[in-house]
Amino acid sequence: MKRIRFAAVLCAALLVSSCSGGNTQASSTTSASETAETTAGTTAAAVTEKTIPEDTPYVIENGITERMKALANLIDGNKARLAKVFRRAQAGEEITVAYLGGSITQGSTATPTTCYAYRTTEWLKEQFPSAKINYVNAGIGATGSYIGVFRTDRDVLSHSPDLVFVDFSVNDTAEHIDRNKASYDGVLRKLWNADSKPAVVTIAMTMDDGTSFQKYHSEVCEKYDIPMISYHDAILDVIEHGHIKWTDISDDNIHPNETGHKVLTEIVTSYLGKVLGELDVIDTEQESDLSEPAVTDMYSSARLIVPGDPEITNDNGWETHTDETFGNFGGYWRTSSKDGEYEGVEPLVFEVDAKSVGIFYGMQVRGGGRFDIAVNGMVLNTIDTQFRNGWGDYVEAVEVIEFKEQGKNTVEIIPKKGEKTSIIISALAVTGN
Repeated sequence: MKRIRFAAVLCAALLVSSCSGGNTQASSTTSASETAETTAGTTAAAVTEKTIPEDTPYVIENGITERMKALANLIDGNKARLAKVFRRAQAGEEITVAYLGGSITQGSTATPTTCYAYRTTEWLKEQFPSAKINYVNAGIGATGSYIGVFRTDRDVLSHSPDLVFVDFSVNDTAEHIDRNKASYDGVLRKLWNADSKPAVVTIAMTMDDGTSFQKYHSEVCEKYDIPMISYHDAILDVIEHGHIKWTDISDDNIHPNETGHKVLTEIVTSYLGKVLGELDVIDTEQESDLSEPAVTDMYSSARLIVPGDPEITNDNGWETHTDETFGNFGGYWRTSSKDGEYEGVEPLVFEVDAKSVGIFYGMQVRGGGRFDIAVNGMVLNTIDTQFRNGWGDYVEAVEVIEFKEQGKNTVEIIPKKGEKTSIIISALAVTGN
């Protein structure tokens, strides 16, 4: 066993020089412990003492190693709420477990019953056979923390969860570091302060080159002492040591395949099993303190305005779809041009009392049109929804404006003339109490 000073935020691990989207690779001879040494002291997060076992051979079929478990336990965190949930489950109570994230959480490249979310829930059922455990998978592909914080109420809190797993680590990108940190903070605060008082466990994933938002997310989790499990650190370490190849656990550069989801499940449940073994000594009266925001409290009030809501004051010429989905989002507005003209189509208008405004809109591989976004009569942005040579249609988001003070504002979506195209608006995203 080797005792090292291990940064609570081991971001720059192994194959990549930073978590901010850079592709520069670190030397392949750098060991995990050396990486930990050089990373220590380079972040704002507290440095804690961890004992990381020496490297031993890893064979997927034999299960994860003790070293992988230690590396994955990035932030041990406050376990009070998790212990409360486990004690209730032991008593045979009904428990709801939810998973909030992007395509990995959704189970892309796996199946609904082989993704880590489903497998982890099955593990919980095995541990607590007398409990009724409900499963909520709120993963939606191509969504990061900014979209996530606005759909937390609808997709997760509406189910009154007792335990929530959160992962947006490969969808949050370096183009919007401040926004993503702030909205991730909002996700955690929304969950923590919900009526059902759920336990929260975060997960940090990785791309094949090490790209991950783990560094920034873990700074927020460290502030709140919320557990973080790092697939990023555990899996890149065994790849660096030559035990497996990336292609053993993924069929592309991001998503775990069914084998990868099995390994991810083992990593997640190893932490849960550790907590289960500590139930007798966990103080459930001393919970994490989220009274002060790690970044900002702005997104705690994040909400969506969707078809049928009263803030819509004009949708003439727009089709309203309330029972259909686009990009797995329920409900949307759509309008189409004819010969380049949006005949009879008026601006889609919202009257909102807001501190900030964002737009969720459909990116389309074929036929995406352009539109202006105007706030209080001033055009602030022009959006092109054509996803040229893309992998598929999905919902994208843009943060339009943050006001100095909350107040009444008029937001207009104005179609622009062009070729035969269509425009899809999924929601208006606003903050403000």
